[in-house]
Amino acid sequence: MTIPTTTKSFIDSLIDYYISEASSYKQFAEEYAPEGGDVAAATFGIIIGCVYSGFLQVYANQKQKPNLSDIQEFRQIIKRRAAQIKKGILDAKV
Repeated sequence: MTIPTTTKSFIDSLIDYYISEASSYKQFAEEYAPEGGDVAAATFGIIIGCVYSGFLQVYANQKQKPNLSDIQEFRQIIKRRAAQIKKGILDAKV
């Protein structure tokens, strides 16, 4: 695929960071999720949004934009790590 190895490593490190901080993001989601809402799903969305923002920032720092292939590869990285992210969220204590 087309994402440089250093960027892939950066994305993986971001995912690791957000997993380690899942309790903070879970607490945030609990405060803003509607009554009876799916807090784990909201937390997952927040984390993925943060990782995606970091991914886009890497390209912006290089004055580039990710192409369709880059975004598809990013999606595959998230798909590969989704179970770990979800486990981190479910295991997180608030």
